[in-house]
Amino acid sequence: MMRSRRRNRSLATIGLSISLLLAACSTNTSVTQQPTGTDSPAAPQQQAQAKEGGTLVIAAPVEPDTLDPQKTTWLDTTNSQPYDSFLSRDMQGKLVPHLAESWEVSEDGKVWTLKLRKDVVFHSGAPMTAEAAKVSIERFAQISPVKDLAGPIEKVEATDQHTVKVYFKEPFAPFANMLLGTFITPLDPERLKEKGEQFGEAPLATGPFMNPEIKRGASLTYVKNPDYKWGQVYADNQGAPYVDKLVFRFLKDDDTRILEFKKGTIHILQEVPSTYIQELQNVPGVKIETSMEQGMKYLGFNNQKDIFKDVRVKQAIAMAVDREPIVQYALSGFAKPIYGPLPPTIPGHSERIENMAKEKYAYNVEKAKQLLAEAGYTDSNGDGIAEKDGKPFSLELLLSEDPALQRVAQILQNQLKEIGLDIKIAVTDTATVKDRAIKGNHELFLLYFGLNDPDILYLLMETNNSKRVHYSNPKVDELLAKGRTTLKEEERMKVYEEAMEILVNDPPWVPLYVSETVTATRDIEGYKLNPFTGDILFGDIKLTK
Repeated sequence: MMRSRRRNRSLATIGLSISLLLAACSTNTSVTQQPTGTDSPAAPQQQAQAKEGGTLVIAAPVEPDTLDPQKTTWLDTTNSQPYDSFLSRDMQGKLVPHLAESWEVSEDGKVWTLKLRKDVVFHSGAPMTAEAAKVSIERFAQISPVKDLAGPIEKVEATDQHTVKVYFKEPFAPFANMLLGTFITPLDPERLKEKGEQFGEAPLATGPFMNPEIKRGASLTYVKNPDYKWGQVYADNQGAPYVDKLVFRFLKDDDTRILEFKKGTIHILQEVPSTYIQELQNVPGVKIETSMEQGMKYLGFNNQKDIFKDVRVKQAIAMAVDREPIVQYALSGFAKPIYGPLPPTIPGHSERIENMAKEKYAYNVEKAKQLLAEAGYTDSNGDGIAEKDGKPFSLELLLSEDPALQRVAQILQNQLKEIGLDIKIAVTDTATVKDRAIKGNHELFLLYFGLNDPDILYLLMETNNSKRVHYSNPKVDELLAKGRTTLKEEERMKVYEEAMEILVNDPPWVPLYVSETVTATRDIEGYKLNPFTGDILFGDIKLTK
């Protein structure tokens, strides 16, 4: 439901995106590959000298709707730069301090206490205080479109200048996610008073970059915070960034993005299309970095439609999907097939459940046809399309303009035709896909979700929150609510495993794959991506050209 890498992060989430994380059991990896070069020996080249200063340019896949972290549903590297999180995870996945130097949870799980650092100041020079943190948390709980992520907050107190206490009506295990992201980061209270609803136009906080210049449809530019000295504990550089400026360019056309990168006008190319990877690997000086997304792509059903109230229809569609051609041909092999409700990159993933789902929904056209026949769908006139009560078995598949998703949709269209299902592909923008899904004006859709906590299932499947697949199951509701209040990790994961078993037998969707995100870099030194948060440590990067 979210992702940030900080989508690079997807509130993918359901289509949202954030870099919120809970447990150190992600299977994300980061691999660097050098280009292969030519057969003949290369002429000796002088090593480029890294230097401080200059402008770092990133081609970003998505332009943020706002720089206000509490009004957006999408946090990623583009709009999170002015901010810091209370906590983080290091490169091994261990929970570590950031703006909060220590934290504790009460025995009953209802009170979270944060002890803040005393040396942090806002971009304005004013000290960061517990009162500022209190105001920011309260503001999120009041105005954010995703405020439910913070859980049942009862009140927030600043008990002294550097201590914040957050009280809950009941234990809320996923709150750790909020402390790892920038939704509830301390915001400068004076700028909040000055700008109010327009805070996102000129935000002030504590992050490594500040003073954004926004050119809608083109770019977003930050300058470094020269007073920054509280970087991540796992960063090589915990002080001010080496580069003077950070520029995100928003180039929608893949050919343009690749051309600009090859010309050297872009240093970091995020989300490289799989069709260009081999080409870029052969460009001298280019490095390819890969990591598994903290979420997955899925084929969603609108479960409130009558056709999907027959579980046999949903199961038949799931059996008709062959993921291997999707991964190999639509994604050039840069993905992992998934069958169960949670991928390996999200805590709560169960190999038992994954194997159960893989066995139950192994590619089987004949069995899928049999299930459809039992549900009343047969091809009576020999045209290849099944009918029921004289009506052809035809469904609309809604998806965004993402070229990879369009390739996936075409493969699904051909596969589902094998069982007599006529798929009509409808391509539109992401906002329309989400809007139609929320309104229930859809049948099938392709979307992504991501959140590094099994609470994503509550946000996707609990009756009152299921705004995409419109799923409802009282037993699942009960289990997902229990998962939110169970603080002991092992017990909590067992609760989700029980819920996932139900979701396999009564599928609200067809899980498809986890993408392998590919980033290309050039003319820089010090690039690293935290596989547990999805954050690029821009403060560590120096230009070499």
